[in-house]
Parts: sequence; C-alpha cells; structure tokens
Amino acid sequence: MSDDIKLDSIATLIKEEIEKYDKKIDTADIGKVVAVGDGIATVYGLDNAMYGELVVFPGPTYGMVMNLEEDSVGCVLFGESGQVNEGDICKRTGKVVSVPVGDALLGRVVNALGQPVDGAGEIKTTDTRPVEVPAPAIMDRQSVDEPLLTGIKAIDSMIPIGKGQRELIIGDRQTGKTAIAIDTIINQKDKDVLCIYCAIGQKNSSIAQIVEKLKQFDALKYTVVVDASASEPTPMLYVAPYAAVSMGEYWMHKGRDVLVVYDDLSKHAVAYRTLSLLLRRSPGREAYPGDIFYLHSRLLERSCRLKDSLGGGSITALPIVETQAGDISAYIPTNVISITDGQIFLQTDLFNSGQRPAIDSGLSVSRVGSAAQTKAMKNVSANLRMELANYREMLDFARFGSDLDKATKQILIHGSVLMEVLKQKQYMPLSSAQEVVDIYVAQQGLMDNLPIASIHDTLKKLDSMLTNSYPSVYKNITASGKITDEDKANIQKAYEAVYQATIAEEAK
Repeated sequence: MSDDIKLDSIATLIKEEIEKYDKKIDTADIGKVVAVGDGIATVYGLDNAMYGELVVFPGPTYGMVMNLEEDSVGCVLFGESGQVNEGDICKRTGKVVSVPVGDALLGRVVNALGQPVDGAGEIKTTDTRPVEVPAPAIMDRQSVDEPLLTGIKAIDSMIPIGKGQRELIIGDRQTGKTAIAIDTIINQKDKDVLCIYCAIGQKNSSIAQIVEKLKQFDALKYTVVVDASASEPTPMLYVAPYAAVSMGEYWMHKGRDVLVVYDDLSKHAVAYRTLSLLLRRSPGREAYPGDIFYLHSRLLERSCRLKDSLGGGSITALPIVETQAGDISAYIPTNVISITDGQIFLQTDLFNSGQRPAIDSGLSVSRVGSAAQTKAMKNVSANLRMELANYREMLDFARFGSDLDKATKQILIHGSVLMEVLKQKQYMPLSSAQEVVDIYVAQQGLMDNLPIASIHDTLKKLDSMLTNSYPSVYKNITASGKITDEDKANIQKAYEAVYQATIAEEAK
C-alpha cells in the first residue's frame, strides 16, 4: 500500500510540474541549428531576428541573418562553418552587423568585420557603424563640381572625376584596372582625401604587393585596406564593400573627402550568387538572383557629396568590374554601368599595343564632365576627344589607301603624338599643372615634327626648364586653376628653348 501511495505522489508531482511548465518555448531570442554546411546555418527559432542582425554561435562564431522564413532563419557564417554543428544553440545580439570606424583605422589592413589582419595590434576605437544604412536623401546632396585628380593625364583631361562621383573602371583581366585605382590613391597625398581600398576575392600575394606599394609611396598613412581575399569565407566577400563604405561614411559626415575603391564588384556579385543559391533563393538571368541590381545600387548610392549645411563631405567611388572578352553588354557590367556616373573602359588591344593606360576614349565617359575640371584643364583639353576620334577614323581609313593627302597625314601625325603624350607609367601620377602643360604643348602641335620615340624625353626636359626658368607657370596654374595667355607664352618660350637645345645636341 505504501508503494502505491509513493507512486501516486510521484505521478501527482509530475502532473503539477507539467502543468506549471510553459509549453511555449521562448524562440524569440534563442535558436537551434537544424542544418549547417557551405557557410550557411539554417536555424529554428530566432522569431524576432532582424535582417542583417548579428547572431552568435558556439565558438564563438558569428553569423548574419540573410533569410527570414516562416519557420526558420537562414544565417551566413563569418567563421569556419566546421565549428558550428547541428543541434547547437545560437543567440540574437539585438544589433545589426557593424564595423569599427575612426581615424585609428588609417594605415591599417583589416578584414571585412574591421578586425586587424596586419599584425600591428588592436585598433583602438570605440566608434562603430552598421554595414547597411540608407543612402543620403537627394535633398541632402549637392552637385559634383570639385575635381578629384587622379594624376593620370588621359583621365583628368577627357574623363574627369569629381568628389562625390561614382566612376566605373571596366575591362578584361590584366588590362591595368587596379593600377589606375592605386595611382589615384597615391595621387591623393597632401590633398586631404582619405582613401579606402577594398580588395574582394583577390590573392593574398596581390594584396600584400599593393600594401607594400602604398607604404613605399607614403600613401598607407591616409589609407585603410579592407582585405576580403579569395581564401576568406564567401560571406566575408559579400559584406566587405558595405563595411568599406561604412568606414568612409564616418569621415564623410564629419566633412571629410573620401575615396573608396571596390576591387572588384564582379567577384562580389559571384559571392552573393553563391550565398543566394545556398540559401535556396531562385536564380534569374545568368543564374544571378533577381535582386543583384539592388545589391550594387544600395552600395554605390551611398557615395555622394553632402550639402554644405551637413558638412560638405563626400565619398567618391571607383568600382571595378571585370569583363569577359571586352563584353560590356553582359549582365553585371550593364547593371553597374547604369548605376554609376560614367565609366573608364580599358581595351585589351590598346594595352597589348603598348598604350598604357589602355583607355578607350570612345567608350569611356564621365557624366559629370567638365564640371569636375579646373579651368586650365578645360581650356587645353576642349578638343582632345574629338581629335582622337578623328585620328582613329583616319587610321582605319589609312589601312585601305596608300596615297594619303597632306591633311590626312597631318591628322595621323598629330593623333599619334597625342596618343604618345597620353601614355604614362604606373606609380608616376603627375601634378595638375604638369598635366595641363603636357596636353597644351601636344594640342598646339608643337611636337608634331618630333620623332615619337623622343616625345617623353622632351616632356621631361620641358618640365625641368619650366621648373628652373619659368617657375611662375606651375605656381599660377596650381594656385588659380587657370592658364593665362602669359603662361601659354612662357610655355612656348620654354619649349622653343628645349627644342633648340635638342637640335644642337643632335648636330654634335
């Protein structure tokens, strides 16, 4: 009998405990991993999770919410997915993914989450910014009319870039896209422009070489390198450009000018496609999901120039996109072309023929145009694009006819001189005044009677002559941004002196 009483008591206690137990398990802030693989964790629970929220898994491994479904949440993992297993419990943080921002980042190499990867110790900053924020409203912006000088003659004369502009650099692989971006960063020395170089899917060795070059030219001190190399998990490649622009926005809202290079968005699109297919989102054209346009537009729209009442800061974006066999009508290139304010198209044939930078002036355009040029550059380069177009047309015509008239021969000679003057070696950006002088002497036809091989040597001698004998020319152009008739006369005098000295040398 006593055993029966005991059993009844135990049964009663169990019933009471069951009645007390809240059958509704709290799934609002805690979730359970039901499947994991390829950097994606499917989680049951996390009912209150936000899109883009940071989630903590055991390890700790961090993830970001990217799919909000009826009975589960899809998270992309920023660490090794091998550390997360089925059945693991994860927690919401209540915060969207953020990155550290501030001056402490300058001179550092960080990953897509803003963590240092250069072995130079922790980054001492308490400020953070979400990686995803809305772009500034139209009414908060102002027109782009202040030049951001690249130091590259062909760009600053024909395809000028302004502070707050988004200028696409596009071309096949190995045509010098990254070289233009790095030269532009090097040229910002002493110009009060902070730079961010975001490497997406590049080799670690390539990124190391770029960092070394930036150090060599004393450019790393005003630059942040965001390293999302090919060896990183795919989610890191996806989040890297958003992290980079968030770092830049911190300075923009403080009234500073920022240059951000995304190298390159083709690999970023591939990373997002990979994540989307693993998250079981429907593929669309060329297997990319339908929101791939929105992916890049919400990134590049954050680049602008704020109106003066908001500090007047700016973010200039140089996105890079790789084409296949020069096909700029492919899906991703056309998407980014339609978002940006112009493109610099690099042509493989020009590159292979020795024309470097290999800029195709026919397909390249800046929708800001001469508004982002100094008056001096506008003055000397007004007809440059037209003259190059005439040259290319006559060059095609000359292939079919051996007997050319004098006018056609002159167009071909002048065009070949212009093409030679626009050649420029890597890591040798020029000052704005030097660019103006070089293009002026070429445009005026002063060098049309020189052998092509001696043009660059003559330009060096002219630079030396102006620096030593006519220093007012460079000073005036730099200070006022204009070129006066007196400056033009002095340039011609200096050139004549160089030309006569060259003839005298050859006569000896």
